Amino acid sequence: MENKNPIQVAARLFDVLELLSENDPMGLFDISARLGLNKSTAHRILCSLIYMGYAVQEDGQYRASFKLVQLADEIMSRTDIVRLAHPYLRRLMEQAGETVHLVQREGAGAVYIDKVESRADGIQMVSRIGRKIPLFCSGVGKAIAAELSEEERRAVWESSEIVRLTPYTITDYGQFLHELEETRKRGYALDNEENETGVRCIAVSLRDYAGRPRYALSISAPVMRMDNDRIRELSGYILKTREEIEKNF
Repeated sequence: MENKNPIQVAARLFDVLELLSENDPMGLFDISARLGLNKSTAHRILCSLIYMGYAVQEDGQYRASFKLVQLADEIMSRTDIVRLAHPYLRRLMEQAGETVHLVQREGAGAVYIDKVESRADGIQMVSRIGRKIPLFCSGVGKAIAAELSEEERRAVWESSEIVRLTPYTITDYGQFLHELEETRKRGYALDNEENETGVRCIAVSLRDYAGRPRYALSISAPVMRMDNDRIRELSGYILKTREEIEKNF
């Protein structure tokens, strides 16, 4: 492998970014001098970093933004949570005999990041890894939203496209808040065919290493296998699984 970066402009851009990350706010002259760049080149690189959101200019000084922290956080969370949780999801599927999902919140939605398919015959789930679903009308979404602040819950609702996906989809904010209150009381959320006709889900939130309700896991099954007695049985499995995952995260 070559020891020299084949794209020189990329090397310079990251040199500037690393310098800003390691130091207090710096002026253009200091940056160009430290890296051996002429001021016009350093200025163009800084403008590019600012445009992309990786740097900030304040009072003639430049500093790195928190975008790199956010990116690292995303990479870390996606890698670690899937690796950590997958054995528990597989065991939960074996216990329940139904399909198990793991999601991560993204704004007013949640993205499937892992799935263990049931071996039982039944309705084919439309879920797939990478697919995004709304928080307001899904079990995993309500499990996460139940732990958000009042302001955050309102923001989720207002930034969602409130449409009736099935005859059972909740489209009233007051009813949505009632569902979240019931979720907090029970310790788990329910999706009663609100996101997909013929499918019922039980879900719980998962907190990340910083204590934020960022993930959720669910058990999904055709309604004929998910009556209230079955829900109560599965609640013990899924609550125990959450406890074990969070203890090891």
